[in-house]
Amino acid sequence: MKIWKFGIIGAGLIADFHAKAIESLGNARLVGVCGTNKEKLKNLAAKYDCRSYSSHSELLANDDIDIVTIATPSGAHMEPAIEAAKRGKHVICEKPLEISLDRIDNMIEAHASAGTRLGGIFNFRFSESLKPLKSALENGRFGTISFAAVYVPWWRGDDYYNDSWHGTWKLDGGGALINQSIHMVDLLQYLMGPVESLQAYTATHGHNIEVEDTAAAVLRFRNNSLGAIYGSTASYPGQPRRIEITGTKGTVVMADDIIKVWEFADNTKADKEIINKFSKAEGGGGASDPGAIPFQPHAKNISSFIESIETGQEFEISGPEARKAVEIVLAVYKSAGEMKPYIF
Repeated sequence: MKIWKFGIIGAGLIADFHAKAIESLGNARLVGVCGTNKEKLKNLAAKYDCRSYSSHSELLANDDIDIVTIATPSGAHMEPAIEAAKRGKHVICEKPLEISLDRIDNMIEAHASAGTRLGGIFNFRFSESLKPLKSALENGRFGTISFAAVYVPWWRGDDYYNDSWHGTWKLDGGGALINQSIHMVDLLQYLMGPVESLQAYTATHGHNIEVEDTAAAVLRFRNNSLGAIYGSTASYPGQPRRIEITGTKGTVVMADDIIKVWEFADNTKADKEIINKFSKAEGGGGASDPGAIPFQPHAKNISSFIESIETGQEFEISGPEARKAVEIVLAVYKSAGEMKPYIF
């Protein structure tokens, strides 16, 4: 069995999740980390008994490294991702893939040219309770879908934004929507397909930041269903993220990983088993604490990426796939800024 050797670019909170995930896999080993904060870098390298590097260029020069994960501020993903491609290394990058479509396209092009893989991290996709929902949609159990919405009523205190990048256009690319709520935006498009148009509003209610801490949008999907997105970090004390899908033959409501409503016109014994199985959460949801999430979904995400490399199959969250959620978020910002609908 091949052991895939990893390097992590970034040494902050999310880098620790990447490290835990990598170390939990039987076919992966963390060999190096890099970061700009010397104290955090030192502590991370010591915790996982790996080498520390002062720059991503120095880390990428290590020929032993096969795959790098990128866990830097969102607006600093492109440069190491492109350099990694030139070095022949695969990249799996934390959400959002980048903060502009041009920068994302540069990343995709670099890896396509190099013959390396570029993948995104949307760890919520690897929740076990999502599988029966996806299956129900694919099997047409909702009938004609009338409405699908995601809600992220989260809270972040002022201390969360007291660093050099959170809440800035330059490095965060926006606020609550592109950072926290993008997970649910990704799930919405993954389950419902492309968005045709939207009308959105953004506001800053609870923090002294240059970007939004609250966003709301109404959508029309290409399949003619209607929908909505709500995301906030100004909703004290923070409540579970939710997704609701309803149609002419069924309704499902999920809060974090818990199925709250699972009702279909053709309910079966299997439906009762699904409700019983997913009536409890798999782990914390991060509603008020970004560190209160389990690392296991990250491990599944990374494991799936490795498997795609080994089998040659398309990774389910490839660069182009991870781009879709960013496109929707940026459309929300454009619609809100111009006070008019956005047509895709």
